[in-house]
Amino acid sequence: MDDNSVHELALRMGDNCLILGQGLSAWCGHAPALEEDIALANIALDLIGQTKHWLGLAADLSSEKKTADDLAFLRDVREFKNCLLVEQSNGDYGNTLMRQFLFDAWHYPVLEALVKSSDKRIADIAEKSIKEVTYHLERSTDLVIRLGDGSAESNKRMQGALNRLWRYTGELTEPDSIDDALADSGIAPDLGEIRKKHTQYLAAALREAMLTIPDGEQMQSGGKRGLHTEGFGYLLGEMQVLQRSNPGAKW
Repeated sequence: MDDNSVHELALRMGDNCLILGQGLSAWCGHAPALEEDIALANIALDLIGQTKHWLGLAADLSSEKKTADDLAFLRDVREFKNCLLVEQSNGDYGNTLMRQFLFDAWHYPVLEALVKSSDKRIADIAEKSIKEVTYHLERSTDLVIRLGDGSAESNKRMQGALNRLWRYTGELTEPDSIDDALADSGIAPDLGEIRKKHTQYLAAALREAMLTIPDGEQMQSGGKRGLHTEGFGYLLGEMQVLQRSNPGAKW
């Protein structure tokens, strides 16, 4: 297996963490309760920390002299490889929470498999990350269940969030040629196996939350190919404005 495929995997994992972390950070000072404000900020920090590891590896494997910061702040929209789910707008708290839950339920089994990767660099990053993501999944699952099986209003909001976001879950376990090559070499898991775990986990948790999985939803994809949703450009512009306005700026 050449380093180009490992580089692509590192970009995909890093971009997922970066974009979701950026979205969550917007809740700082605006969450519905102080406890949630602190929790969301901490999860965002966890994800940005993971981003540093993944994009650091991608930078090391790049043929150009780049850093993790370069990859985060100096790439254009089409160069990002994150899944479409993580770039969806925060919306209300229920929407943010459902987005987190759907991602966590995929992120955990992927990291669990990557800990056993034949590439030690990948395995080491996964081992560092999975402790944090274990908490992320426990927390988002608990809250989705509590709100889904709460009041009529909280159930309505969580069901609406699920209806809006479900179309972006298929891409998480939709393999392309790079995924297949990584799985064949033992570097990354077979996404077919991840799909089984993801589907089973979601079905059980959402059943307990009294939420109904949308039926016949047309799945959306393209993030791995650099094809993103309309709002992504605005998110990226906000995230990159300081570095692009003041090249090389340092705190």
